[in-house]
Amino acid sequence: MKRILVLIFFILILIQSMNAQTDIKNIEGQILEVKNTFAPDKRTAIFDIHIAEVAGKFVLSGETNLPGAKEYLLKKMVELQIKDEIKLLPGDNLGEKTFGIVNISVANLRAKPEHSAELATQATLGTIVKLYKKTDDGWYFVQTPDDYISWVDGEAIQWVSKVEAESWKRSEKIIFTTNYGSAFEKSDENNGVISDLVFGNLLKLISSGNNYYQVEFPDGREAFIRQSEAGLFSEWLKNRSCTPEGIISTAKKFMGIPYLWGGTSAKGLDCSGFTKTVLFANGIVMPRDASQQVFVGETINTDQDFSNLQPGDLLFFGFPGDHHRKERITHVAIYLGENDFIHSSGRVMINSFDKAKNNFSNHRLTTFRRAKRIVTSLNQNGVKSIDSSPFYK
Repeated sequence: MKRILVLIFFILILIQSMNAQTDIKNIEGQILEVKNTFAPDKRTAIFDIHIAEVAGKFVLSGETNLPGAKEYLLKKMVELQIKDEIKLLPGDNLGEKTFGIVNISVANLRAKPEHSAELATQATLGTIVKLYKKTDDGWYFVQTPDDYISWVDGEAIQWVSKVEAESWKRSEKIIFTTNYGSAFEKSDENNGVISDLVFGNLLKLISSGNNYYQVEFPDGREAFIRQSEAGLFSEWLKNRSCTPEGIISTAKKFMGIPYLWGGTSAKGLDCSGFTKTVLFANGIVMPRDASQQVFVGETINTDQDFSNLQPGDLLFFGFPGDHHRKERITHVAIYLGENDFIHSSGRVMINSFDKAKNNFSNHRLTTFRRAKRIVTSLNQNGVKSIDSSPFYK
């Protein structure tokens, strides 16, 4: 009899355990459903949620920067009486300093909080980023104006409050408009350098005169910049019209710049960093990666040939999908006309689809997937202008 009771006891425990495992699998399915709805791309949203059974009770833990997604998930599970331990970002340890302003010419943003980690992207001086959390050794989990999320060394940014970030946005700024240069201690370059500069750097304007702008860095340092190498950001922005001619002219100014995985600055450019930087120079904030850029703009019919293409169109390359995996977009270029295109591949260079030309690329011809037109989609089809971005205006 005693053995039977023990057996029944273990059977009940086993049934309870199996039911709990079934419930956990169901909850995991609901978590995945919410993630796919609210945060399908982990590069642009944080939704890292887990379920566990603790002392006979289900506990949701993890973190997200999407309050709406968290609320929706909890409502779906209200009958299960789940304990909520999900952290909403920004984290409490940031206090009021939930924004950052890039304080060096080019900040390197990493896939992990360490200098040896993969370079995910870059952000240039004066760019505002959102801060979500920080490590004990001074790395910040940040989001750039293109929504990309990665890690940056805290020494590369000035930590600011929302009020201070708004003040920086409203201030009159200058934009550095040449590929490379310097900010000087005085209005005479023989008096020492404060910092190097690259295209797209933004600094607060203090005054102008004697062929120099006097400027202020996000951390309060003051310097002088040649007026011939910069301009008022507000005026520069008004003159952005995103034309085929403007795109091509800008693209050719980066000829020869080395390829750099993760690079989005004049110091080094990967393929999508190149197209992104060129289009920023023409007033557009593009998504970070080629596999994201392919979803914005107007689709151009290239089923038969390249006759429908216009200069300035984006060309996407990769591999078709099959029963085992989805299509992969791995490269992007800018069409120049006459079957030629400019792209970052080893360096910024020009290749051709024309087999009769010396710069013909069979690899690019055989891996071409589709083309998108940006100039006809300003503030639609996923194409965002700089002056519509909350990071700049």
